Amino acid sequence: MAEDHLGPIERAFAQGTPIDQAVEAGVLTALKRHKQAGNPIAVWQNGKRCCIPPEQIPIDNTKD
Repeated sequence: MAEDHLGPIERAFAQGTPIDQAVEAGVLTALKRHKQAGNPIAVWQNGKRCCIPPEQIPIDNTKD
């Protein structure tokens, strides 16, 4: 299907970049809020769920 036949939502998913940027911004916001509130985050490492304490949550401030 040609991209010029797509609606705005389908076009955004086909391009990917705006959605990827929005997801990255949302994740960064969530990480900052968890860290500020003193809450751990759950991540998947080596096939297992583990918790990262708030003082060890990595924040990439270069993407602000």
